[in-house]
Amino acid sequence: MRSTKANTAPFPYLGFGLGLRTDHYQDIIDQQPAIDWFEILTENYLVPGGKPLYYLDKISENYPIVMHGVSMSLGSIDPLDMDYMKQVKNLAKRVDARWISDHLCWTGIHQKNMHDLLPLPYTEEALKHVVSKIKQAQDFLGTQLLIENPSTYLTFSSSTLTEWDFMREMALAADCLILLDINNIYVSAFNHGFDPIDYLKAIPANRVQQMHLAGHTNNGDHIIDTHDHPIIDPVWKLYAQSLEYFERVSTMIERDDHIPALSVLIQELEQAKHIAADVFQVEHAGA
Repeated sequence: MRSTKANTAPFPYLGFGLGLRTDHYQDIIDQQPAIDWFEILTENYLVPGGKPLYYLDKISENYPIVMHGVSMSLGSIDPLDMDYMKQVKNLAKRVDARWISDHLCWTGIHQKNMHDLLPLPYTEEALKHVVSKIKQAQDFLGTQLLIENPSTYLTFSSSTLTEWDFMREMALAADCLILLDINNIYVSAFNHGFDPIDYLKAIPANRVQQMHLAGHTNNGDHIIDTHDHPIIDPVWKLYAQSLEYFERVSTMIERDDHIPALSVLIQELEQAKHIAADVFQVEHAGA
């Protein structure tokens, strides 16, 4: 079941992290919890000052930080917003970001940001366009980007590639890395009726730098990626299966609404650690 190519992604393995949220700023500073790293939502800190940056500076003194953006709009026909890109680059320098990620999507047109992660048709034309935009962004930032697989709720009749084939070809052609969102794979597999294992099998292991875990809202005939519930057992199972393919990958939990106490999320993160330990212990015993 293991990928034929072991994970040799270029950035260091960070362990197990959480999304940094305002609800937990003071607890993190006061308690110094045993969390390996934090992921920040880039756009929340593209400001000249104020409390968000004050707390971020304090927390980044003690924890590695990675940046996760939602406004690069790599699928849009608009050119890159260079003012935005300069802010991203400056923030990365400020917090010594271990890496920078964004999404396979578009977020606006004609310089209007719709603040949503909108889907793309999976065609050769779209692939070439996205690859070109990623290369431009990487050249400007001076680093490889991590691109996250989306959660989707519709498909385009014009698509000629599966999402996993698009992601694989994008990563190889753009020489970028992948932020593999396990919950998004589960959500999209449920919504569109594909086997999530087919997705895992198609992704090159040496391109997977980070994984996301999150909860969602099940509406019966479809699932919405809401990040407002605990992670469910089938997603945990898919995470375990993903580790069998990709080995040790820096993993974090996203929670964006109905945010519980920090201690609750730490307990959930412990579950991820236990799953990883079980996967690698079984492999070692059978070696």
